[in-house]
Amino acid sequence: MQDWLNSLDAPDWHALAFGWGMRIVVALLILAIGLRVARWLSGLVEAGMVRAEVEPTAVLFLRKVAYVVLLVVLVLAALQVVGVPMTSMIAVLGAAGLAIGLALKDSLSNIASGVMLVTLKPFKAGDVVTIGGETGKVEAISIFQTRLRGADNQTIVLPNSLVTADSIVNLTPDTMRRIELVVGIGYADDIDAARTAALEIVHGDPRVLTDPAPDVLVYALADNSVNLGIRCHVGNDDYFATKCALTEGIKQAFDTAGISIPFPQRDVHMYHHVAGDAAAAGYRLARDETQVPRIGVERSASRPE
Repeated sequence: MQDWLNSLDAPDWHALAFGWGMRIVVALLILAIGLRVARWLSGLVEAGMVRAEVEPTAVLFLRKVAYVVLLVVLVLAALQVVGVPMTSMIAVLGAAGLAIGLALKDSLSNIASGVMLVTLKPFKAGDVVTIGGETGKVEAISIFQTRLRGADNQTIVLPNSLVTADSIVNLTPDTMRRIELVVGIGYADDIDAARTAALEIVHGDPRVLTDPAPDVLVYALADNSVNLGIRCHVGNDDYFATKCALTEGIKQAFDTAGISIPFPQRDVHMYHHVAGDAAAAGYRLARDETQVPRIGVERSASRPE
């Protein structure tokens, strides 16, 4: 009788180990198969968005978000198979989520900013933008950061929260851009001659578009020069090279036409103070080597050469 009671109190270790072992094996199988299913479903979501002609940057971002959500569901399912109660697990996840959210508030703000970027679409992959003083071509928008490619091929990584908090200048919203050159000429130079010389250079470049037509305007009568605004439109890809070529060509054309490009200058006038007896007394003191004549310096207002 005692042996029978002892058998009731003693746990069946073999059955217990077998039961937990089977649970763990099933949970691992769920994880292994679930990872493949998660990749397949996220790829299916991506293919559906591509067929719907969703912007490529948004497709990449939403695919990653869908994959992360599927992984969270997969982990919860595996834990439930092991025997972890879902109510307790949800409570633990809630508390952990609150703590993690407070600790990683900057990272979470990057995620929220990334959602705003792919939703509002201020730019897309391939656009040239200026953000926070950095200019480059957009390569990708991930969950936490936006990656640009600079003009000298450097990689520029910006947190998404910085992108949405700063001004965004999209330099490629259309197929063409305007070149605006401000060139100063001397007050004695002929404005019409300068305009003709500049327009010859502009019209001579085949990359310059004829519509809208190029023009040359007087922008300002500055302190040292008459500032001319030379404006024309080119394709997005030709902007920088054309701007440099026009700047060089206009300088050479002005040199050939005898049109000066003045630089800041200031005239200084020297004069003597001569006042009758005081001047004579000053010269007498100078001969005694006790005082020299006073020489004043007067600076006039700036004027062109």
